[in-house]
Amino acid sequence: MLFNSLDFFIFLPVVFVVYWFISYKSLQVQNLFVLAASYIFYGLWDWRFLFLILASTVVDFFVGRAIYASNSDKRRKTWLWTSVLFNVGLLGFFKYYNFFVNSWVDLISIFGYELKSTWTLQIILPVGISFYTFQTMSYSLDIYYKRLTPTRDFISFATFVSFFPQLVAGPIERASNLLSQITAKRSFNYIQCTEGLKLILWGLFKKVVIADAIAPIVDDIFANYSDYPASTLILGVSLFSFQVYGDFSGYSDIAIGTAKLFGIELMSNFKFPTFSRNVAEYWQRWHVSLSTWFRHYVYIPLGGSRVSKLKSVRNIIIIFLVSGFWHGANWTFIVWGAIHAVLYIPVFLMGRNRMYMGNVVAENRWFPSLTEILQILLTFSLVTFSRVFFRSESITDAFGFLEQIYTNFTFESYHHPLGYRMIDYFVLLGLFVLYEFRIRRDERAPFKFKSGIVRFVAYTLVILGMLLFFDDTIDRSFIYFQF
Repeated sequence: MLFNSLDFFIFLPVVFVVYWFISYKSLQVQNLFVLAASYIFYGLWDWRFLFLILASTVVDFFVGRAIYASNSDKRRKTWLWTSVLFNVGLLGFFKYYNFFVNSWVDLISIFGYELKSTWTLQIILPVGISFYTFQTMSYSLDIYYKRLTPTRDFISFATFVSFFPQLVAGPIERASNLLSQITAKRSFNYIQCTEGLKLILWGLFKKVVIADAIAPIVDDIFANYSDYPASTLILGVSLFSFQVYGDFSGYSDIAIGTAKLFGIELMSNFKFPTFSRNVAEYWQRWHVSLSTWFRHYVYIPLGGSRVSKLKSVRNIIIIFLVSGFWHGANWTFIVWGAIHAVLYIPVFLMGRNRMYMGNVVAENRWFPSLTEILQILLTFSLVTFSRVFFRSESITDAFGFLEQIYTNFTFESYHHPLGYRMIDYFVLLGLFVLYEFRIRRDERAPFKFKSGIVRFVAYTLVILGMLLFFDDTIDRSFIYFQF
């Protein structure tokens, strides 16, 4: 079920009403109802894959208790590896099996051998598998590292794993935040609900008016890159940066806002990465739940930055390569991760990787300085360059795209594939960037105005924008559903 679908706009109010007006007297009944609603939410896509969620839930629930009850380190590690191998095994089979088979066949062909059968399978990738497997693994890992005590309430744990607002594309929550809220009594909070509705509205705006409106342009340019000059290709990949940001951060806003309606506070997943001043700050602001997951469960166990510079660089490379591979079973994502490692390492070696933690650009000023503007533009350009690989269907297409830029460096005006005026999109994006800069101090308060009239005008413009740009002829699914 898509957040931007009619089904969801029927589903959400019904669940909300039953949740607060029927099941609120008993926490156990409330959680059981949310669990059922979450399974319905996911099952409407493909009910068969509910068994995967249930299997992952059962394994980690009992593994967590076994780790906690074990007295020896060897037994604790055995149980931990049970969780890791099971979840990674699920993810590996459904997401990476064909990738490894095809890569093996390609490798063998280099030596002049041709396999008669590639042994590939017609596998459907279960939506959200990359997210909920990481979420359940984090539970077992936290118990192993003695950061968490396992729950004995299976219904609450199953609700934690499958909580529908963030089930399909995150944020990837840790049990210390989400499970602790699910096991506690929740009361209706009017202010929390209004904040949630505002986030849902803003998330829908970013999805419909920014991401979906740009999508036909980006699709056209990447599909026909050999027919366009450098100016158009640079335009296409730059617009893709806005598209993927509007799409994924829009989803996260809707997820966080929806959770608020049920008395749950999810972690922030995006903190205005467009205004990052270097690549390290960008990764503190982009897909925060994934970057913190890798930092806590891979980077730090490897030694993090507490080891020698050489080993720290090794750890950084591992993190970015694994992060790239997490995004998809394609060499393009691995190269994308490698590019970010190359961009991050100099920042780390110069000691600037923690320079901008906890503050935003021009925090107490109306406008950024010239230096900050140049830093933001440089960071945006570097990140955008890497997205040629993120968006391309293959390594060949990615290098062909870049080659076309360098060999056909000419300027031509681009005409929208559907005949719309491009100037309207440039004005829209310009206003969007300016507005996001205005609200950059708080990613959870998109409509924070002292004047009720100004707030009403903002709501009206956002809703009119969605009505104007809504197009039911395009694919309205979220980009990160494929991951």
